[in-house]
Amino acid sequence: MLKRLAVASVILTAACAGQQKTDAPAEGQKQMTKEERLRITNQPPFDLATCFPHEQTLPSPANEGVLVGALLSVRPDVLECLVDPANRGPAASTKVTVKTTVNAQGATHAVTSDNLTPAGIGCIQQVLDTNVKPAALAAEAKPVEATYEYDHATANNPSVTMGINEGSDFSGAVRLAEKSWCECFAGFKGSTPPVLASDIHIVKGQPNPTEVVFKPSGSTEGDQLASCLQAKMAKMPATTTGELKFPFRFVFFNSQAPVETAASMPPELRFFQLELARTQTAAASAIAFGARTNAADTYDAVVQKYTKTKDYKLFDELSSKCQALVDSASKWVDALKAQETVDQTTLKLVQELKAQKEDWAPVETASQEALANTQKDLSAAQQRLAADQGACPKKSYAPAKKK
Repeated sequence: MLKRLAVASVILTAACAGQQKTDAPAEGQKQMTKEERLRITNQPPFDLATCFPHEQTLPSPANEGVLVGALLSVRPDVLECLVDPANRGPAASTKVTVKTTVNAQGATHAVTSDNLTPAGIGCIQQVLDTNVKPAALAAEAKPVEATYEYDHATANNPSVTMGINEGSDFSGAVRLAEKSWCECFAGFKGSTPPVLASDIHIVKGQPNPTEVVFKPSGSTEGDQLASCLQAKMAKMPATTTGELKFPFRFVFFNSQAPVETAASMPPELRFFQLELARTQTAAASAIAFGARTNAADTYDAVVQKYTKTKDYKLFDELSSKCQALVDSASKWVDALKAQETVDQTTLKLVQELKAQKEDWAPVETASQEALANTQKDLSAAQQRLAADQGACPKKSYAPAKKK
């Protein structure tokens, strides 16, 4: 189960590249055409979840399920580190391996990659140290380890590449600045903003854009966000050898938003929003699985103690620990049901997209496989819940014998 949970996405998000840019060639890539060099790029989507990381208290003691879930939950923050070209090496793809170890002194995270700069390692290290903080183990406990890999490709994941042209460099600076504009997104902690379109005008000799104009968003909240972003963009440094006029399109996701908030998004963007949501439901499922493992170990320890001593005074402890086991199993089932809902919603959407464009056929296959795997895990969790419920001891009161 954990091996499947470690891979949150069901497909390579190649369509993201169409939303982003055509970058300068990285290692192994062909040289750009004149048209590609003139194209305004560096406008990839931004996940608002990186502005509002959710507080989570991880089940204690830590185990592999808990750690895998915790590492998966911070995937948006890790990938945001890789948007910045200063954090990446020259290769077009980056694989980051994180090995987390928990012992009596607490948790440590070892970050390794052959395509990260020292700044990139530092960025990811800070994400992990800040957001993945399992409690220290007991002094006599054996250390617990978990390894997770994050994959990033400039063609498929949000990323910025500088040096293409002046308009793209300004766009890249805006995209990198979005992480520092979180106050603009305060009204969207549990939802996704509309797509925002703006026009930029930059003139030689002016230190900032001479004009930043947003088109109406169709909602009061969207227009308020546009106003905040307009004020930020108007102060951005801007340089050109002549005069530049080009559009800037803001696309936002929120991997922590409820599934239903994606309903108002354009279909293809809705798909990627659901993919991000699936990452978080998969993380929650892994953590719930780890919590149920802890509860089972605790209950088994009491059962073994009772088996050895036959001490009926342990009955209340047996009963309470078994109820805790049942509760944890119920939460595991609930987490997998939430994941199933995301998978079902995704599959239905992909089938609608496939009806319009056959290119979505491989995505449909992958989505069906993801749903089947989740349902398999859900069925196993439900069976385990039933077994846990049946295992709980019940008091019986035998009638007193007549003298």
